[in-house]
Amino acid sequence: QVQLVESGGGLVQAGDSLRLSCAASGRTFSSFAMGWFRQAPGKEREFVASASWNGINTWYADSVKGRFTISRDVAVNTVYLQMNSLKPEDTAVYYCAVTGYSISSCVTDHRRYDYWGQGTQVTVSS
Repeated sequence: QVQLVESGGGLVQAGDSLRLSCAASGRTFSSFAMGWFRQAPGKEREFVASASWNGINTWYADSVKGRFTISRDVAVNTVYLQMNSLKPEDTAVYYCAVTGYSISSCVTDHRRYDYWGQGTQVTVSS
């Protein structure tokens, strides 16, 4: 059974940093794309960042570009999201996701992901 477990969320002040982790288990995801999405109350889920199977190619939403960094450790089936210079508008539940198929590029469309974590809350106070 595939499981994605996120950790690292919390309550921080504007300008602070957080590092989210997402550990995958149940199968090897070394050739699959991984991504981060977020959903704020009353809003639709939105793409945040994606990394290709080897972590070399990455893609970011304009709202987080230059502040967030996605990375992955293929050896331990884990993807990270380093979030710097956090803003109140970054407040949301953050979800990691993995495709269920091999793909060499980044994936920004949530419909193309097959496995999702339970989410971790990130709250940024002003």
